Amino acid sequence: MKIILPIVFATIAAIGNAMFALGQKKSADVENGLVFVSLSALIAILITLFFAPLLGAFDVGNTVKGNWRAILLSGGGLFLTYLGFNLLYSRYGVSQYVLYAVISIITTTIFVGIWWLKEPVNNYHKIAIVLAILAVLVFSIGQSKT
Repeated sequence: MKIILPIVFATIAAIGNAMFALGQKKSADVENGLVFVSLSALIAILITLFFAPLLGAFDVGNTVKGNWRAILLSGGGLFLTYLGFNLLYSRYGVSQYVLYAVISIITTTIFVGIWWLKEPVNNYHKIAIVLAILAVLVFSIGQSKT
């Protein structure tokens, strides 16, 4: 279970990300991509609020009171994610996702996980990070050849 649950959760996120990427690509013909993003975020909010009681106490006031700074930080991060995805996918296509994925590995794993939160890292993690960086380089070279 120690290995299975993270894979299941990552798969849920990956499926959602694929759905999001397809939707964002479809927004290329929309006059204002941020209106599209806002409406898709509204759908996500409604679905999230519907399922929230299944994961614990549904106390919005207490959650805001005790976590407002983290909520603002996270909300700003979601905005930048939505904005970046919309611009990347609607203008360049979902095949560019590899750039986001690897840059995300660098920013999230290295800066947030390792540097800021001091999470443990072993040699396998370090090798994976190096390989991820190499993936961006190889992908970028491949893009310049097409």
